[in-house]
Amino acid sequence: MQERLIQIYSLLEKFYGKTFWWPAESSFEVMVGAILTQNTNWRNVEKSLYNLKNAGLLDFNKICGIDDFALKELIKPSGFYNLKTKRLKNFVNTINKICNGNIERLKNMNFQNLRKTLLEINGIGKETADSILLYALDFPVFVVDAYTKRLFKRLGINLSEDYDDLQNMFHKHITYDVEIYKEYHALIVNVCKDFCRKKPKCEFCPLKIECNYYNSHCWSGDRPNIREESPDTAEQGNR
Repeated sequence: MQERLIQIYSLLEKFYGKTFWWPAESSFEVMVGAILTQNTNWRNVEKSLYNLKNAGLLDFNKICGIDDFALKELIKPSGFYNLKTKRLKNFVNTINKICNGNIERLKNMNFQNLRKTLLEINGIGKETADSILLYALDFPVFVVDAYTKRLFKRLGINLSEDYDDLQNMFHKHITYDVEIYKEYHALIVNVCKDFCRKKPKCEFCPLKIECNYYNSHCWSGDRPNIREESPDTAEQGNR
């Protein structure tokens, strides 16, 4: 398993190079983005973050103090703005009680205690909590999302779709390293946006030699039995 996971990482890294994900100017911006990206694509989140930046509100205390209606208007592009306003307020109010807006104090907290606190916040699930822990606070925890489940199922790695099972697979076989975890997750997102979609585009995928789905559905004899568009014309989705 370890060799296979490393091989998948190597193929994706060779194909995509450095991802530089997560795009943000501050740790707090990552946290806000992790909440806003629930059930939407990143382009919409960028619009909401732009609005918050222009209003000078990418700050714990300012998010705490802003009127709910005003916050809804600013984050409206990311969708579900009523729900996400409540989740942002829940998040910043809870975290402010812990560290008074000092993110460095969060980074020095016990990982398990901090993760437990995040998961107790209404609207913060495992994927969002781990995104905050990894990308904003630099804790070595692997983020599992729907892309991860889809990709590894098609690759033929027989695990349940349970979040903890998949996460434990990475923790067991890949060195606890913040940068590797960031890159691996980002590379999974990229290959699923470009190729391993709900309707997969297998022919040009950098992982096809590793993929059970490709071998069983798309290959016949010496050539693929499907014809697919090149990645240049493929729809470019966003997380």
